[in-house]
Amino acid sequence: MEGVLAWLIITLIKILVILGIVLGVGAYLTLVERKVAAHIQRRPGPMVVGWHGLLQPLADGLKLLTKEDLFPRYGNRFLYNLALVMALVPATLVFAVVPFGPEFEVFGVKVKPILTDVNIGLLLVFALGSMAVFAIALAGWASNSKYALIGSMRKAGIVVSYEVVITFAVMGPIILAGTLSTYDIVQKQIEQKLWYMWLQPLAFVVYMFAMLAETGRVPFDIQEAEAELVTGFTVEYGGMKFGLFPLVEWYIEVLSLSAIAVVLFMGGWSPINIPFLGFVDPLFFLGPLSPFVWFILKVSLLFLFVLWLHWTLPRYRIDQITTTAWKVMLPLTFVNLVLTAVIAPLIWR
Repeated sequence: MEGVLAWLIITLIKILVILGIVLGVGAYLTLVERKVAAHIQRRPGPMVVGWHGLLQPLADGLKLLTKEDLFPRYGNRFLYNLALVMALVPATLVFAVVPFGPEFEVFGVKVKPILTDVNIGLLLVFALGSMAVFAIALAGWASNSKYALIGSMRKAGIVVSYEVVITFAVMGPIILAGTLSTYDIVQKQIEQKLWYMWLQPLAFVVYMFAMLAETGRVPFDIQEAEAELVTGFTVEYGGMKFGLFPLVEWYIEVLSLSAIAVVLFMGGWSPINIPFLGFVDPLFFLGPLSPFVWFILKVSLLFLFVLWLHWTLPRYRIDQITTTAWKVMLPLTFVNLVLTAVIAPLIWR
């Protein structure tokens, strides 16, 4: 009984910590993006609310909360609200299978910094990712707006195309590790003293390319091309609902897919990896906190890379995006699978 109670308490703490971190960090990533964009364009960015604009996300949230929540005439109110829930919940649930660090002890109880370490963790990620199509389609159709419907159809087409690509891209690390457990995949890389990014460079590049498309980041933001569709499938949403869609799509999803990329290709919480030589930990002085800091640094690096591309590249057309997925990216993943089939027996020895 005591064991069950301890498990329940630890699980509840994990849920609260993960929700707090994801939603809190997601909100403040809006400020990070605005600051990064400002420095790229040689301007200061938000500076008024708080020191160097540190309270800007709170001001933005307060502004959205005080705005009127309008509903489009002849729209479907139930599906209109359901679309937001279907977008927010799966994007947040992905973090349930993200391992933030190695196992540690608290008062004699072993704790894994992962909400649920299931042996089909990556399968759960794919299942949750596929739900984004339904949320987007519902948002466009329930709004009863031509702009929203066109934007949702564009986004749904992109997600369907690149969901296939991203699934085949991660097959390489899965084959090398021999498991679908995210925690075990990191452990395998640590045991083999080799990040899978070095063995799977093609899969890593394809994954990052598909991640940009999945999250609607430039150059794949055709679903909301401002000159054509205003803001796409969110055009009829107002108030906090209008703010939550970008929070989910641009920040929480990018954060979750970056975390999965770190788990699959960059050794999770492991320190710097020199191929075939081992690990080097310049942060050894942090002691048991070092693995968690490394995980955060890697995810932050990938997120900043996405922001850099967002504010650098021009937008693709919808035909260019889908053609690239089916005629370029998908064949590259097949090539990678063939190469992995050759490499895997050497790794398993």
